[in-house]
Amino acid sequence: MNYLFFSILSFAVIIISVDKAIDYYSFVTIEKQMIEKADLSELSFREILAKYDEEPSDQGQTPDVFRTALETLKATGKEVRIYDSQLNLLGHAENGIIVNDGTPVIFKKNIESALQGNYSYSVTEDKRLYFSIPIQDKYYQNVFVFEFVEDLSYFYDIMNRIRSILFMGAGGFLILMTFSSLYIARTTTRPIKYLLAATEQFSKQQFEQVHLNRKDELGMLAAGLNQMGIQLNDYIQYQKQFVSNVSHELKTPLAAIRGFSQYLYEGENEDKDLQKIYYHLVNESERLTALINELLMLARFDKAGPKEIGIEKINISDLTERVVADLRPRAEQKRMTVEVKLAKAAFVYANTILLSHAIANILDNAIKYSNTDTHIRVETFIRQQEAVVQITDQGIGIFMEDIARVQERFYRAENSNVAKGSGLGLSICKEIAEKFGGYIVIESKVSVGTTVSIVLPSL
Repeated sequence: MNYLFFSILSFAVIIISVDKAIDYYSFVTIEKQMIEKADLSELSFREILAKYDEEPSDQGQTPDVFRTALETLKATGKEVRIYDSQLNLLGHAENGIIVNDGTPVIFKKNIESALQGNYSYSVTEDKRLYFSIPIQDKYYQNVFVFEFVEDLSYFYDIMNRIRSILFMGAGGFLILMTFSSLYIARTTTRPIKYLLAATEQFSKQQFEQVHLNRKDELGMLAAGLNQMGIQLNDYIQYQKQFVSNVSHELKTPLAAIRGFSQYLYEGENEDKDLQKIYYHLVNESERLTALINELLMLARFDKAGPKEIGIEKINISDLTERVVADLRPRAEQKRMTVEVKLAKAAFVYANTILLSHAIANILDNAIKYSNTDTHIRVETFIRQQEAVVQITDQGIGIFMEDIARVQERFYRAENSNVAKGSGLGLSICKEIAEKFGGYIVIESKVSVGTTVSIVLPSL
């Protein structure tokens, strides 16, 4: 659309420039014709002056000169006039007839300019051209001014017709160009938008086949995207299956290790160093058990859709209130205050257990990565047909370059070593939100705090 706008703007500038050029050069042509006509009139007038100069002078010579000149030049224009050097009107004729009375309009500036030896003219509002010509005697003195009047209405009529044809043609061309541009843009941009949408779906690991029946470069790009999608899907499925298999295989021996470690820790009362080792084994086995459980949850997500998970109508305000009540004691242990501001009703379709897990995970992160004597704010609200659960802390924050990646599996931010974690928490929250048609938004500033929002379609 920007291309079309600038094309129309450029074309409009060209049309206006052409219109001005037509006016200018047309009037230049008229001016040239008038000068040629003025030269012929001046020549005729001077011949009359030369003729009378050869005859013996008498008192009636001057009236005879302008009368003879008027008779000779009365057909030069629609109206002709003769003035003397004192700006007096000596005689004039209209439509080839000498007029002895009347008060015609006199343009003194034109006459004064002509007496100085210049051609001078004016165009009135009724489209008449008054052209003044200096007439010199044998001593090259400007003794008379000959003025003829031309009706230029025919010229302006022609110009108006040309202008009408020009603008009608320009308007038709603009309409044709607009529809052509829209058609070309539509046929060109539609497949590009389709391919962009396909790449966006690929980024969400939704590998649907791209159908684009074209044999040009866009068709080749679609075929390449299809091939890439197949390979990526195969790789991701293999990776997920591998993680699922390993998690299942590790779960049983890890449970045994955890049980024996707990038994050894509780049974050792004499050797304190050995008791510390057993305690460390218990903690690490618990951490690995939590990691395996999270991996298995992700594996179930990969295999199940929203129908298999089971969804129902949920008031996220009530659900958030219960989650906050469960985790508030943990926050109070760190002398942290939790402020809750909940909408009265914010309904979504989701699974209660999974959504509560996502909210609890984010709130738990806010507690873990915040210092003592800080503040956490939990809100729910409706925004543009979306239900939002927003948790804001005053914790360590996340570096800008890490924000885009903290929702990836196993990725941990650079400054996250202040607390234990597997790097799967936010990834699971992201999976849960996307299963119910939503998404996660993270805003953060290092040493100031982080705001994480779970956004779901509202009912």
